[in-house]
Amino acid sequence: MKKCVLLGASGSIGKQTLDIINRHPNDLKCVAFSVGKNISLIDSLLTHERFELICVQNKEDYDFLSVKYPDQSFVYGDKGLIACVELNNYDILINALVGFVGLSPTLKAIELGKDIALANKETLVVAGQLVMQKIDQYKVHLYPIDSEHSGLQQILYGHSMKEVNSLIITASGGSFRDLSREQLEQVTIQDALQHPNWSMGAKITIDSATMVNKAFEVIEAHWLFNMDYQRIKVILHPESIVHALVEFKDYSVIAQMANADMRLPIQYALMGVHSDLNQKPLDLASLKSLNFKEMDDVRYPLFSFILKKVNLGGNQSTLINASNEIAVNAFLNDEISFLDIEKIIIGTVETIPYKELKTLEDFIKADQEARAFARAMIQEGI
Repeated sequence: MKKCVLLGASGSIGKQTLDIINRHPNDLKCVAFSVGKNISLIDSLLTHERFELICVQNKEDYDFLSVKYPDQSFVYGDKGLIACVELNNYDILINALVGFVGLSPTLKAIELGKDIALANKETLVVAGQLVMQKIDQYKVHLYPIDSEHSGLQQILYGHSMKEVNSLIITASGGSFRDLSREQLEQVTIQDALQHPNWSMGAKITIDSATMVNKAFEVIEAHWLFNMDYQRIKVILHPESIVHALVEFKDYSVIAQMANADMRLPIQYALMGVHSDLNQKPLDLASLKSLNFKEMDDVRYPLFSFILKKVNLGGNQSTLINASNEIAVNAFLNDEISFLDIEKIIIGTVETIPYKELKTLEDFIKADQEARAFARAMIQEGI
């Protein structure tokens, strides 16, 4: 029985993770979780069982729930997330939080000797070097919850990295893949949230449309597989059937293919198996064709900008992530246009001076600095 702490249970990945846990009651058990503001999910889960700890975002919800469920322990806020991580009776932390907030719990869990199943890509984007140093120091395992990185991991199983020429991940192109730059000036929030292939949370759907998400996935692959950026490639693949490919030294290529279903990488991360998920089989004959084309840096300028900057190291990825979080939130609140997201990220990264970051406190300060600058840009009309 593998006991799990799940952070971000109310998000898209979190709910699908709960589904996987429910499908394997003899193998997996959730002992604690966080939900942000989704009180209805707590009510639903507490009809069946009690947990060691439940974390909510706000103190008001904490006060209300503590009275409603006197036999259940609750915590709240960022300190509550850490309290969940600091529990003794579990084996693996499933981090499905969104944004920079996921970094500290990941590092704390690693230091406590817990394995990590990671859907919070910002953990590696912001502080990949620090995280991987801790992984090595405390001898724990890091399992990616992402269709692309899970695909790479499955392909590479049984192979030496010395055999590998390059890693290849695919990108659907996002909500606006068929629109010109001129047409992007008029798109709405509702347009942006209609991803053609995947059902995801709001932020990652916007990140897919700007191609920030795919740049972040390249950064993740760099740290997960210890691969130079120059040997990690991205190709556009609108069908989202092929998720990852590995080109070997003999130029043979192995691909991982599946219908779009995030439960596949979740289950593989938690159990390392390919068990039945009660989904439709992949019918290649009905697809008739699969399409691939090169990344379009003119259409998606943030992709090449981000990878150029993160290759420099230092505070660059932290600045990128923080300004992106502020910009995406502003777009979702109808404060800026879609193309303003690019302006805010580029403006923040190009203006704030380069710095080396070593400790968690360094990363927190850099994150705060970038957020303040990005907010100022929005307030001043960009």
